[in-house]
Amino acid sequence: MESFLGLDFGTSGARVCVVDKVGAITHEDHVFYPGAALQIHLNWREALHTLLKRLPATIAAELQSIAIAATSATVLLCDKELEPTAPALLYFDNRAQEESEQLKQLAPTGHIVCNASSGLAKFLWLTKHTELSNVAYFLHQADWLAALLTGLGGVSDYHNALKSGYDTERLCWPDWIKNLPHANLLPQVLAPGANISNISSLVAQHFKINPACRVHAGTTDSIASFIAAGVHEPGSAVTSLGTTLVLKLLSEQRVEAAQYGVYSHRFGDLWLAGGASNAGGGVLRQYFGDLQIDALSQRIDPAIDSQLDYYPLPRPGERFPINDPTLTPRLTPRPADDVLFLHGLLQGLSRIEAAGYTKLAELGASSLKSVTTTGGGAKNKVWEKIRERLLGVSVAVADHTESAYGAALLGKRGLLIGNL
Repeated sequence: MESFLGLDFGTSGARVCVVDKVGAITHEDHVFYPGAALQIHLNWREALHTLLKRLPATIAAELQSIAIAATSATVLLCDKELEPTAPALLYFDNRAQEESEQLKQLAPTGHIVCNASSGLAKFLWLTKHTELSNVAYFLHQADWLAALLTGLGGVSDYHNALKSGYDTERLCWPDWIKNLPHANLLPQVLAPGANISNISSLVAQHFKINPACRVHAGTTDSIASFIAAGVHEPGSAVTSLGTTLVLKLLSEQRVEAAQYGVYSHRFGDLWLAGGASNAGGGVLRQYFGDLQIDALSQRIDPAIDSQLDYYPLPRPGERFPINDPTLTPRLTPRPADDVLFLHGLLQGLSRIEAAGYTKLAELGASSLKSVTTTGGGAKNKVWEKIRERLLGVSVAVADHTESAYGAALLGKRGLLIGNL
């Protein structure tokens, strides 16, 4: 029986998911990094090897493909043997302040690389602060892990490379980036899901993996989660109701608007447009526990409009659909009845979601047709009904949300029906 393996490397650990040829899950596993707050490349390699070692023998022998999802803008330099030459910089690292100012002078106005946590700002910082005599490659986290499987460095995908400045419309590195010092270290960029090569014979032999198993170009963790949700048509969207509110909409048009925190990933022949609000489930947990939210929600009539006009932010500052670092949370007046208070919070969050999709449409994205929900908030059926009323489209809960599952599908599709 053919098997297809996906890996997801997150902030605290790594997960593996194996699916069969119809997409049914046949194996799942996960490991946590030791000292996750101080994660280093050695943790990632150890996690990769542990998950491969623990594969059931029958699955390892039948593997047809492997694809990896990881955190975008987590990057490192390494030598020809794929050994890192300096500590990796994680996605949230913002030490490259000086480099981000340099990029503002070089890049088009409002470009996604013009902040200190972008992959390209980190590239400039690393090449300034590292002895480069033995450096062969600048790689994103997913690139490096795939290289450990193939033995081939210098290959990336255009999802991970977006925040390093890759032009996903023209499918090339822009000239202004190719003219940067040490630009020769930047990777070749493939479509997510494209074949890189067979797994290396040494890796195959060590972990008893099918030597004909193909390693595919990967993606980011958030896009792998989108793939897992199983939406395909323009106008279909995925809302993640986690600590924050993240919107992703499949669009026939690319939309970019830094002033609203909006950018688009290429998604095959379509575009994945989106933005992330600072509002979300984190605000609810400032006031209620999960059991309280469940109990109070049962007493809310989702068909009735709350009279409370809230903008539920956890602290001052918003990114999308309003990009205002000084925007103040609006959470008053607070009624004595917690049912009324929660109703106002849920409606306020739903209005932000609706405003987000309206903003994407105003910027030229495809009109919203349906929403699939992921994240902890997806379990709340009362909130779902409020959202459905305000969005004006059907709302459903995703059957699958794990990035490792999405990565497995990416490798499977890359092998069987071409790239997304």
